[in-house]
Amino acid sequence: MTVQELRLKRTPLARPRLLATALSLVLCGTAAAQDPATPSPAEYKEMGELMQELAALKASYAQEVRRLRELDMRMQALQARVSGRVAPEGVAADTAVAVGPAAAPSPAPAPTPATPAQLDAAAPPSPSPPPQEGYASSAEDAQRAQEEESRSVADVKQQNQALFNQRLILENSVSYNRYDRKQLTLNGFLALDAIFLGNIAIENVESDTLNYNFAARWGLSPRLTLNLDVPYIARKTVYQKGGAGGAAASIAQEQTTGTGLGDVSASANYKLFGERGFLPETVLNFGVTAPTGREPYGIPWEVLERDEDDFIRFAVPEEQPTGNGVWQATVGLSAVKTTDPAILFGNIGYVHSFAGEFDDLDNNPATTNPGEVKLGRAFYFGAGVAFAFNERTSLSISLSDRLNARARTRYENADWIKVIGSDANAATFNLGVTHALNADTTVVGLLGIGLTPDAPDFNLTFKVPYML
Repeated sequence: MTVQELRLKRTPLARPRLLATALSLVLCGTAAAQDPATPSPAEYKEMGELMQELAALKASYAQEVRRLRELDMRMQALQARVSGRVAPEGVAADTAVAVGPAAAPSPAPAPTPATPAQLDAAAPPSPSPPPQEGYASSAEDAQRAQEEESRSVADVKQQNQALFNQRLILENSVSYNRYDRKQLTLNGFLALDAIFLGNIAIENVESDTLNYNFAARWGLSPRLTLNLDVPYIARKTVYQKGGAGGAAASIAQEQTTGTGLGDVSASANYKLFGERGFLPETVLNFGVTAPTGREPYGIPWEVLERDEDDFIRFAVPEEQPTGNGVWQATVGLSAVKTTDPAILFGNIGYVHSFAGEFDDLDNNPATTNPGEVKLGRAFYFGAGVAFAFNERTSLSISLSDRLNARARTRYENADWIKVIGSDANAATFNLGVTHALNADTTVVGLLGIGLTPDAPDFNLTFKVPYML
């Protein structure tokens, strides 16, 4: 039998099978179309909307996780500042994991779509927060963030009380003071309580002081720091006096200078307690100042003008002093409170001056009168606020005041006498900026503006602490 004959024989049998298969497929398709379990177009649309809402929730969830990690990093930095040390290794990473996506409850699964292609298109995977967003992804990142976060706070503390987590700090500072004071002198008497008969003279004293100070801060323990301050002072004072030669329009002027070592101070800072709750970090300060500078007593005076009765009308010291000439003891309290983003600080203290003996207390070059001098007690206080712009720069605003009682002198075999005009009230408004150059060096700039006649007109100071 040929192949053609076989094809003719199989054709009648194959066609009924093909027809049956086609009919079965049509019937199955019709039944599938009528099956209520198959999703309708409306259900596909609703499912797509739910997928979009789920994707939005996932994105919001990722942002919340990022925010939780940022807050966790800031909390660890704050705890490190409060405790005075950096948090241990692994704390940041463990805490970050505790608040991360793995520890949070997973969202409810989305309904299974009809086709995988539609599911992938409608619900993209939620993005994971990148490492540069600012959260602690590892223990090293958390430690670095804590150090940077607390640097500006540490600089403010260093200027107002002390740092107890540094072994040794060397500080170089230069300050300039400008002092200008005018005084009207009347030498005569009033006639009929209205007409002045006599000489009228105007006295003016202008003083410029340049002070270089080298300081060393040594942290013996987390609670105790020792300090040593060694100043070198250069002063120039200009004296002006009106009424020279008996003429009110005539003015005499003389200038004197003085340079040398100032009074060396040694002090200590003891941390009473750190920040806890609403209480600030409080430090006890106590120190002593030695009279290593040139005392203002016993300096020869140059007489520039005398009256006919040999009364000295105008005399100036031949050189300027660089110290007080007596021993002094200081005790005080300072406090610092961090309230993000502000840092509050304040201080209060007392200065006691011991009596000192000198060979000559009189400014008359023709006489020598030995005796004792005791400077008046002094109280000082101040308060201010600092704002940390970032981890390296901060701005401080403060007000300080120093109240001095009258000084007393006593010549040999005589009683104590109060010196009129020796009491003072020196109030100053201060502006300061600290900027960290690197991990070890900070630049500090301070501007003080005198608010009372006893305070310097202005004071400008630059400090460079270097941490070893």
